[in-house]
Amino acid sequence: MENQAIEPEICSTPHACSVCNHAGTCDWNGVNKHTVFDVLRDILPADTDKIFNFVEVRFKNTRKDFYFTRGHRYYVGQPVAVQAQSGYDVGTVSATGETARLIAREKGLNLTPDDRMHVLHPANQREIDRWHQFRAREEEVKLRAREIIRELGLTMKLSDVEYQADGSKATFYYTADERVDFRELIKVLAKEFSTRIEMRQIGYRQEAARLGAIGSCGRELCCSTWLTDFRSVSTQAAKYQQLSLNPAKLTGQCGKLKCCLNFELDSYLDALTDFPQRDQILSTEKGDARSVKIDVFKGLVWYAYADEEENGKLWYKLNLEQVNEILALNREGKKSAPLEFYADELKLDVPATGKVIGSDDLLGDDISRFDKKSKRRRKKRRNKSGQKQNRQAGNQQPQNNQRNKSRSSKSKRRSKSRKNENNQGSRRPGRD
Repeated sequence: MENQAIEPEICSTPHACSVCNHAGTCDWNGVNKHTVFDVLRDILPADTDKIFNFVEVRFKNTRKDFYFTRGHRYYVGQPVAVQAQSGYDVGTVSATGETARLIAREKGLNLTPDDRMHVLHPANQREIDRWHQFRAREEEVKLRAREIIRELGLTMKLSDVEYQADGSKATFYYTADERVDFRELIKVLAKEFSTRIEMRQIGYRQEAARLGAIGSCGRELCCSTWLTDFRSVSTQAAKYQQLSLNPAKLTGQCGKLKCCLNFELDSYLDALTDFPQRDQILSTEKGDARSVKIDVFKGLVWYAYADEEENGKLWYKLNLEQVNEILALNREGKKSAPLEFYADELKLDVPATGKVIGSDDLLGDDISRFDKKSKRRRKKRRNKSGQKQNRQAGNQQPQNNQRNKSRSSKSKRRSKSRKNENNQGSRRPGRD
């Protein structure tokens, strides 16, 4: 006999989720992280008539696991009580049926009823109230635990705390660069909170996924919304996509390289197979030319002569057909015509101000906006050099002032002596 699904009263707010104070952080109505829309609900696969007797249950933030249903049916979004190592826990069903089967297959899980915990029953209102009671204590416990960690002098960062629904265990998630001896910390925490303590170390990407944030694109982080597997990201991915190697733009909220650098990497690698190597030189009658910039999807390459003193600082835009034509002549041991012959109307002159045209002027994308700080430094250096000259001039001014003072004092003495002589000459006749 199938278990009847009883939906308990789970939300007491009179407002809709869009205006609720707990919108985006509660566990109801599909507003939590990594929510899955079950488009294959109640649809059986074509090769079998058996119902998938496992459901995926989501707990706080990104923690999920599969549980055996023992033949009962549950629906997505239903709060259920599941087995735990000690006691029970409460979670929300996130995937059932064929969707859960596909998720388990993608993760490479071989699910058997013996090695999996069971779903006990749909959570009743008493269990849900107790669950929310312990969930409300997590923020206070986290702040107090951080104070204890600071007092013990441990080099670790506590990012999140998760209580089990029955309150028998509290899991502390932390990040650390080195190995941490937290045996004394566990004793103090167990005495402080009167529960069983479990310390679990996570990476910086997992920390960002659990806490959530807004990325530089203005949207929620991919790791906290839909991305579940964290693949390694290298700086080569940015080089293949012609991005500026600026840490301010390439690093995410977690301090690591952004996961989105891998999203379009395969498309760039496929397109780059048609382009020549960046260090390949074009031999022309006017001189050798080197690649300066490429536009992968438009199929354009900018070249400049290696000898800029004779040929000037000019960039020439060529398409792939023209580049392959020049390379074919070079393979035969011949030099091609100058680049002006291929890109007469596409020649780019340097502005009168002396500014060299960069990728921003060519593609219209200001990818080096964070590199403008170097210009300010140069101005400061120039100002410093000017200040040095002013100081030197200032040191010379006192000497000149002393000379002028000595000259003025001598002239004053001479004028006084002349006045005295004149006065004496005017007084003599009067005395006679």
